[in-house]
Amino acid sequence: MTYKQKRRWALFLLVVFLPIYIIFAVAVMSVAGRAPLFVEFGIYVFLGIAWVLPFKKVFLGIGQPDPEAKDEA
Repeated sequence: MTYKQKRRWALFLLVVFLPIYIIFAVAVMSVAGRAPLFVEFGIYVFLGIAWVLPFKKVFLGIGQPDPEAKDEA
């Protein structure tokens, strides 16, 4: 996957997928019912980390300069 493709996928994931996933996580928690605070907190932490694990390769190196770009310094 090229650097430009990775940037586009990362933007799509953050702008489109993440809000949908947040709605899903809140819906799951509302269906699950009221749990003790520490259990609820643990589930939210798990759901907050779990979404990024399948997309780890997409986000690696996004904050770096394009390695394929010509050096224009």
